[in-house]
Amino acid sequence: MSRYHLAQLNLARLSAPIDSPQLADFVANLDRINGLADDSPGFVWRLQTEEGDATGIDFFGADYIANLSVWESLESLHDYVYRSAHIEVLRRKKEWFEKMPGPYMVLWWVPEGHLPSIEEAAQKLALLQEEGPGEGAFTFRKPFPAAGSTATALAD
Repeated sequence: MSRYHLAQLNLARLSAPIDSPQLADFVANLDRINGLADDSPGFVWRLQTEEGDATGIDFFGADYIANLSVWESLESLHDYVYRSAHIEVLRRKKEWFEKMPGPYMVLWWVPEGHLPSIEEAAQKLALLQEEGPGEGAFTFRKPFPAAGSTATALAD
């Protein structure tokens, strides 16, 4: 049976330039939060430049930042996002980011060993925006199992 990992894209529109005083706390926490992800159980990979983060990748536009990563499971990503020190940064997102008009986070299954491109991630976000959650693109609120799996919901 093939094994799958969970890919995720989280897109945010900056409320000010990345080097502005308004985003100074966000930028100051990047290395710590990225390091926390790197060391989290179930973490596989994240998109990054030589600087160690993805803030310099402007695929979606200069005023957007994207986080693209791969995890062993839905549970491991969920634990990192909501049950680690990452939650401190998440609680402050209104200070740094504009409210997005539609979906800004998408999850999808990839074969173990596959590292998604930013283009693939953009296609998955577009699929979620166009069709809503489904097997090819979904959310934490409405997850779908990997092929051959029956697990569909997060355990509390």
